[in-house]
Amino acid sequence: MNRKPIVVVGSINIDLVARAGRIPLAGQTVSSSDFQTHPGGKGANQAVAVARLGYPVRLIGRVGSDAFGEQLRAQLRESGVDASLVLTSPGPSGVALIAVAPNGENAIVVTPGANAQVSPEDVDSNAGVIREAGAVLAQLEIPLETVECLAALCAQTGVPLLLDPAPARALPAGLLNHVSWLTPNETEIAECFPADLARPPDAIRMAETLAQRVKSGVVLKMGERGAFLAGSNGLRQQIEAFRVAAVDTTAAGDAYNGAFAVGFMTGRSTVESARFAAAAGAVSVTRAGAQPSMPTMQDVERLQKESARP
Repeated sequence: MNRKPIVVVGSINIDLVARAGRIPLAGQTVSSSDFQTHPGGKGANQAVAVARLGYPVRLIGRVGSDAFGEQLRAQLRESGVDASLVLTSPGPSGVALIAVAPNGENAIVVTPGANAQVSPEDVDSNAGVIREAGAVLAQLEIPLETVECLAALCAQTGVPLLLDPAPARALPAGLLNHVSWLTPNETEIAECFPADLARPPDAIRMAETLAQRVKSGVVLKMGERGAFLAGSNGLRQQIEAFRVAAVDTTAAGDAYNGAFAVGFMTGRSTVESARFAAAAGAVSVTRAGAQPSMPTMQDVERLQKESARP
């Protein structure tokens, strides 16, 4: 079967991860019990999430000319991602500083580096690749003007665009109109709510309101409380979370987004895709790191089967 690839346009980072007894407060110093480096970046994470599930994926992005650049490119290839469209910019690669608490919660500071150089010209030069995609995944760790250019191209060519609005910011109405699925968490949805709309009092109502602005709907990611689907066609569905022991929640949302796209591309319905994505996100939080935590298709199906047993 000839499967249209998923194309990801987004960030590529090196993650510097410190484990501590708690997330430090402002002005506070805490001791770390462990330090590791992992490949990361929301764009790269989502591309690896797709590849680990056995679906073809291409990544458009940039790394720096530093020592991390080729390391990140090589790790993408090893994970099964087509990284032939990843360019090198002079200067540093993107870096994320991540503090992880014992319960798996984290705090992250991101330095964009080469990700800030991902431009509308990069989108235009890869327009043929994007037109041939089955779906496109994007995030906000690259310049907003680049995401807007990508969204306009996807709308023009009829390719579904799944936008993860992180790091969160107010989204222009024109961008929202070109998005197929918007996938914020409960914090992000309040921050990305457009200025021209009256903001409802809670995240569920915000999702229902934004579902009327995008093409297909909103997936509100709610962590251990699951997710809420608000479709532009009137669909309203609570998706229950899978109960697992969390080790590290870093990139759980990226695992979710990659799996949600794979769900659609493999013939699952919207609700089935959301449940499949919930299982992928649940598996990912049981493992440390961003890309190293991404599950295989067998991992996801095993959790779904185990959870279905009486």
